[in-house]
Order: sequence, then structure tokens, then C-alpha cells
Amino acid sequence: MAAVSTSALVAPSSIKSFDGLRASATPSRVVKFAPLKGKGALGARCDYIGSPTNLIMVSSIALCFVAGRFGLAPSANRKSSAFLKLSERETGLGTNDPAGFTGTDVLAFGAVGHGIGIGVALGLKYLGVI
Repeated sequence: MAAVSTSALVAPSSIKSFDGLRASATPSRVVKFAPLKGKGALGARCDYIGSPTNLIMVSSIALCFVAGRFGLAPSANRKSSAFLKLSERETGLGTNDPAGFTGTDVLAFGAVGHGIGIGVALGLKYLGVI
């Protein structure tokens, strides 16, 4: 394997500059890249089961599933009215669950739980709590 150069400057002979439609061998400028420090502002550590990020994600997804499964949130078989009262609706989706929780509900509540968990984890990371 060839060794990777850590130089931040690009060799002038490797960059061609263009004047109109013709390439010239002399570069017009040298591009300098700033070295990267750390993983960035939005890097979150997901080291092991039981890490703060893992606990946030598991709890947010579980709370969304509980809300949907036990009728606290609208789902494929329960619609909400203008006053947020849930009522049964016949959708034709087959399920063997006593509460009528379908595969569509699993995908929808899982996506919402992931969105909430990512927001909480990145917000706490920004505040420096985790």
C-alpha cells in the first residue's frame, strides 16, 4: 500500500487551470484544505448497549409503540376526530392482534419513534449533556 501524504497543500503540477476552452499548465491558485478536527458537531457516540444514546432511542421507540398499541395514538384501524377522540374504522387490513395493531402501524410508529429519538439525542449532544 502506498503511504498517504498528510500535506494540506496540493502540488501545483497536479491541478490544471482552464482559460476559456484551453487548459494551461500553470495553475492559477493553490487549494489549501483545513485539517479536520474531531467528528463534527453532530457526532453521537453509540458505543454499547446501555449508552445514553442507546437508552434514548430504545425508550422513544418503545413509548411510540405503547401509545399506538394501547390506543393512545391514531393508527391504521383507529382514526381521530376533530376533538382527538379515537374511533374504530374498517380498513380491511388483516391482523391477529387483539388490539388491531398492524404491520403498517409498526412501520409508522417505529419511524416516528426514531425521529423523536434522533431529535432528543442530537439536542442533548448539542447542549453537552451526553
